[in-house]
Amino acid sequence: MKVIIVGGVAGGATAAARLRRINESAEIIVFERGGFVSYANCGLPYYIGGDITEKSALTLQSPASFKARFNVDVRVHSEVTAIDTANKTVAVRETETGREYTESYDKLLLSPGAKPTVPDVPGIDGERIFTLRSVEDTYKIKDFIAETGAKKAVIIGGGFIGLEMAECLTEAGLAVTLLQRSEHVMPNLDFDMASFVHGYMRYKGINLLRNTPVERYEAIENGVRVVTKNGDSIDTDLVLLAIGVTPDTALAAKAGIKLASKGAIAVNDRMETSAPDVYAAGDAVEIVNPITGAPAVIPLAGPANKQGRIAADNMNGGDSRYKGTIGAAVMKLFDMTVAHVGLSEKTAKAAQLDYDYAVTYSPNHATYYPGATNMTLKLIFERGSGKVLGAQIVGFDGVDKRIDTIAEAIRLGLTAIDLTELEFAYAPPFSSAKDPVNMVGYVAENVLTGRVKQYHWDEEAALDREKVQIVDVRTPREFSRGAIPGAVNIPVDNMRERMGELDKAKPVYLNCQVGLRSYIACCILAQHGFDCYNLAGGYRYWESAATESSFKIAPCHPCGIEIGK
Repeated sequence: MKVIIVGGVAGGATAAARLRRINESAEIIVFERGGFVSYANCGLPYYIGGDITEKSALTLQSPASFKARFNVDVRVHSEVTAIDTANKTVAVRETETGREYTESYDKLLLSPGAKPTVPDVPGIDGERIFTLRSVEDTYKIKDFIAETGAKKAVIIGGGFIGLEMAECLTEAGLAVTLLQRSEHVMPNLDFDMASFVHGYMRYKGINLLRNTPVERYEAIENGVRVVTKNGDSIDTDLVLLAIGVTPDTALAAKAGIKLASKGAIAVNDRMETSAPDVYAAGDAVEIVNPITGAPAVIPLAGPANKQGRIAADNMNGGDSRYKGTIGAAVMKLFDMTVAHVGLSEKTAKAAQLDYDYAVTYSPNHATYYPGATNMTLKLIFERGSGKVLGAQIVGFDGVDKRIDTIAEAIRLGLTAIDLTELEFAYAPPFSSAKDPVNMVGYVAENVLTGRVKQYHWDEEAALDREKVQIVDVRTPREFSRGAIPGAVNIPVDNMRERMGELDKAKPVYLNCQVGLRSYIACCILAQHGFDCYNLAGGYRYWESAATESSFKIAPCHPCGIEIGK
């Protein structure tokens, strides 16, 4: 059996290695358009920023090492320009020499990945405007900064690459401005959770400009001018385009292979395309979201590697199946960790699901053990069934562990109430007796069972102050530092003796700092005949989302207050 693989990064390299492990006699050829194979795409920003210091660390394999260990013929600087699915051949052009030839195949795997999205904007082809997708791109940017002594950078786009590069260029000593054309960075987050990222970026010195689309780029002496559609302009030494990626499927389309949403290659759960004996894997393929059953394009390294392995099994006569992608992702932003999995509110609405969400603010480990840090966890679940639909976490240490746990809960079809029963290894340096995942499950359980009614940060502004009562149950000291407009202060510890100040004929909308003390107050008042609603996430959540307040690193306390105050 002769197998040709187009693309030698995540999906392609994994497929080649897997195929060799299960079939020693197969002839395997990998064509890679660039000069590197099996490289750490996700690590590229950290080489520019200096965290990764050795070029060799970026490449996991070389053509020579692939040949030595796996007997795979890897041909770099070799672009497949056409596929003849009827005669089962590919046309190849060597990019350095221009030599062209054809190669036959029995099985073909397409793993071309995705390419940076480059909008049609005047001046976009300027020599100081960069994209970051390959090792070559990485060297080009790093060398440019070193040779020109660049001091300022403008990043266009606030997704993974944009934020990672904002950190890395800042750490490299550049003054960074990031332009986001929409209202918030990290499009897979909801605005309320992204607001914490906004505050932290500014706290770390990044000039973040939201709702700021670019109109054009102009070359100026020793720099480039970014002109926005808002009428402003920014002069900078370099621009990095990090708007997103587009499936690189021109080759497949030219061959008549069926494309699907967003121009991605259509595949079944065996990673088979519409053409006989042609498979596809990685960022260029359309997958199924197992939560909604809808098609999606989710360009992540983990799924690409799994798809490459499944394709290899099936090319060798197996019957492996890909069960879809729920989009578990995590990123580092300086000391902050941002993670998400599954559906956001936006995608849950688009899927026409009846959902609600719970918000908690929990320490990563026992607060009495030194070094605890807080994380904000938003859990999205289906009303009625309680099925977990998605989660977003913004914090510092321990975020990755919790998002991975919730990802598996989604995969297993668990409910929010099931999260209360999950068992975690516990010792004070690692967690609390009630893990943050348990805690968000408890909060969701209270909502699902009707033990407490809640309201959300974006519902507060519509409350008619004449018809409702807004009560802040924090301490007078906390209340004096800032409160929701129109709120009265009745500390939770004084609620029993002061509830006479409230009108039972009007609903009571409660809040504290993070939602815990106001929940307790809700329990007290509800049992005395009041109609109570608890603010999900508390005042700190409302303050961040509704007012875009400056970022605060709060001390670790279950109630979000200063220890000892």
